[in-house]
Amino acid sequence: MLIVPEREIADLMTREAAFDAVEKVFAAMASGNAYNFPVVREAIGHEEALYGFKGGFDQAGLTLGLKAGGYWPNNLEKRNLINHQSTVLLFDPDTGKAKAMVGGNLLTALRTAAASSVSIKHLAREDAKVIGMVGAGHQATFQLRAALEQRNFEKVIGWNYHPEMLPNIEKVANEAGLPFEAVALPGLREADVIISITSAFSPSVMAGHISEGTHIACMGTDTKGKQEVEAELLVRANVFTDEVAQSVSIGEAQHAVGQGLIKDTDVAEIGAVINGTIAGRTSPDQITLFDGTGVGLQDLAVAAAVVDLAVKKGVAIEVDF
Repeated sequence: MLIVPEREIADLMTREAAFDAVEKVFAAMASGNAYNFPVVREAIGHEEALYGFKGGFDQAGLTLGLKAGGYWPNNLEKRNLINHQSTVLLFDPDTGKAKAMVGGNLLTALRTAAASSVSIKHLAREDAKVIGMVGAGHQATFQLRAALEQRNFEKVIGWNYHPEMLPNIEKVANEAGLPFEAVALPGLREADVIISITSAFSPSVMAGHISEGTHIACMGTDTKGKQEVEAELLVRANVFTDEVAQSVSIGEAQHAVGQGLIKDTDVAEIGAVINGTIAGRTSPDQITLFDGTGVGLQDLAVAAAVVDLAVKKGVAIEVDF
């Protein structure tokens, strides 16, 4: 079995490679060549942690495995560790033998940012100039860096539950040579693209905060009960997702579907847009929403890519197992 430690990931996986892996696996899912297993996600009753498993099988790429991990909200304050902790395990689909164990923290950040970035590429207006960030934690910096590569943005605006964290995304904006402005939530109407990346269980972004023609990527809701945007927003928007089953059960769409505002058939896979089998944005005034629930196949795709790179560079550790 090969081991690729967390410490090696930063020198192996790039944003470009993560984007390519995620875009391809979304396309494979939509064409029926890859599928995810049901998600296990539970509050463990210790340290307020959410822990679970996401897995799947990509038949085209012969990638089989799972990611184990979750969210420990006290890590940063108590232990100076990031709140998201995870490990990816890959298995040989021919034999079932353990093939690789890969540090999943940075990979999770990169693949989550890649997913919203893929949605911007395929759904946002080409003339988008202002990007809005809702959330300013560790993951938000990855989201913004990836998003800025997809359009010629001229300004970044942001809001966070804890305003003292906004310098995190202001720094990223300044590194890209863009001005940053902290706004109240109604100020999001200025944005052409919005990324929401919080761990909230009640909505902050309301339908009235979103202007016509906006693309919004909701990236924080991946558990029953979580919610970042008002359910009525999904009525106004054309809704796309990584996987419909997750979207309507643990994603942002769970609330709109649960309240009978939309049906599961109103939610489309972004992979089908990538493949060209359905339309994405059809008019400049259309609101598009990507419900990024985070699927196991994303993790497996980036982990498999990083294992190949680690072997080529001679940094993978081989152990008998």
